[in-house]
Amino acid sequence: MHTASQIACLSHVTLYYESGTQALDDVSLSISEGEHLCVLGANGSGKSTLASVLCGLLAPDKGTVELLGEDVFDSSRQDSVDFDAYTRARRGLGLVFQNPDDQIVTTIVEEDVAFGPENLGVAPDQITQRVERELRRVAMSDYAKADPTRLSGGQKQRVAIAGALAMEPKVIVFDEPGSLLDVRGRNAIMRVMDRLAAGGTTIVHITHFMEEALLADRVVVLDRGHVALDGPPEEVFSHGEELQGLGLEEPFVARLSTRLGLPWTCDEEALLDDLRRLSKEDKGTGVLEPSNDASTRTPSNPAVLVEHASYSYSNERKALDDVSFAVEPGSSVAIVGQTGSGKSTLLRMLCALEKPDSGTITVNGISTQRKRDRRRLHGTVGYVMQHPERQLFANTVAEDVAFGPTNLGLPKDEVTRRCNHALELVGLVGYDDASPFDLSGGQQRLCAIAGILAMEPSIIVLDEPTAGLDPRGRAELRNILKDIGNHGVTTIEVTHSMDDAALANKIVVLDQARLMLMGSPHEVFCSAHKEELTRAGLGLPTALEWAQRLGLDSSPLSLDELAADLASQLARPSSRTEVSQHGN
Repeated sequence: MHTASQIACLSHVTLYYESGTQALDDVSLSISEGEHLCVLGANGSGKSTLASVLCGLLAPDKGTVELLGEDVFDSSRQDSVDFDAYTRARRGLGLVFQNPDDQIVTTIVEEDVAFGPENLGVAPDQITQRVERELRRVAMSDYAKADPTRLSGGQKQRVAIAGALAMEPKVIVFDEPGSLLDVRGRNAIMRVMDRLAAGGTTIVHITHFMEEALLADRVVVLDRGHVALDGPPEEVFSHGEELQGLGLEEPFVARLSTRLGLPWTCDEEALLDDLRRLSKEDKGTGVLEPSNDASTRTPSNPAVLVEHASYSYSNERKALDDVSFAVEPGSSVAIVGQTGSGKSTLLRMLCALEKPDSGTITVNGISTQRKRDRRRLHGTVGYVMQHPERQLFANTVAEDVAFGPTNLGLPKDEVTRRCNHALELVGLVGYDDASPFDLSGGQQRLCAIAGILAMEPSIIVLDEPTAGLDPRGRAELRNILKDIGNHGVTTIEVTHSMDDAALANKIVVLDQARLMLMGSPHEVFCSAHKEELTRAGLGLPTALEWAQRLGLDSSPLSLDELAADLASQLARPSSRTEVSQHGN
């Protein structure tokens, strides 16, 4: 039953899409005023659908919905939807979509941010103040006059967030707002949420980053449209095996405490204090200086060679400025950099979709300068876009995956062989006759990737392939990329995840359109570069950050490496003495 403290109340809500897919299954959920609620779940679990119901954008088929004191939906009534009540409630509801392109409506950033307040009838002088305030809050003041459609994905997301905040909603739903942002951008959004919550705004945050969920008052986990877990973060994350079965994972701190055989905890500071007490006090500096190994030298026969490449969009600032690097055949390269640093522009040029204004790019020995030469690269370079599921168009999965190799003019039996192999690689065997539009978001992404893999390119270029994927989906995609790498395919990937970048053979770091750093993961991710990376909106892999905070004399780049280093450290005689003393 609705009470004064509840700002949203869903009771036995069920929702079907037109295709017959059940998106929500008997969901009962109450949200208190001022509460910070985090919603987790695998791809296809119903998170975005729940977000739309909470924002008054979707009405369910069964149950009751109350939003901001308005009885907007009741399936027991003859007219189940109260449109006037929905209109009143929506004035206090805000939503930041998972994909910012769905939210941007104008061609000037400040006008886009002003669009919502204008529709609410806010006075013009107040609108101006709100637009300036929110652009400043998301660090986009310098782009007030820019065309949002020409911005990077992460910059578009900041504009979308500013637009939602400018409406000053009582409830704001963030549907994976950090999936396209760099580390600094995600941290900035979390600070925005904290300030909003402190000011009394009710926050509903949908995310695939488990660490972000630790900051919420309460966590709800969805599974195939129904509520599987609901409670404080520590309680929800204590169900480790159940979470793993749902395609999720525990936060890094919980996984590390379990791996070390220490008492399970989600409290980062508590575990750090325990490890500091247990570990040896006399340690080295943990600094690994860059070396001049083969990863920084130009290979004799590179798969990709970028030489002094620069590029600008019309009269705007440079998107790339004098960038040079080489890629070994069969290697994996991660391209990282702050939002708007030129990563996606560089990928488009590597795929011969654009050519540099100055400098040269050579792919598989073919220069991309001339149009007829760029055509020769089609089929040999596979491009997985930032939202690869948008590449889907066919009636069935099999038809979609077959489109690329069929266009290469291959015999039908060869097309079939390639499609079957690609579906096997991405784990979609048995989905041949399914509509790609009936798949979950994660499955759609894998289907689109299968279409690229079926062309059997020698180079595959991926723009943020794990953005928006649940932990299980990310792990599956990492295994796929590792597998095709083992078969000699060169992979070049843009990522905002330093943990993912650390898995590559080589890392290219862009900062404000220029090449800032380049080398192996251990060369790039070291203490000597920590401040430089932080200034550029990046950082270090989680494991290395922990190692440095603990003062370890090693440089682990993954949870496995960190756990092994800590276990070795704790096994030393001096550490065993301290463990014994700690136990007393």
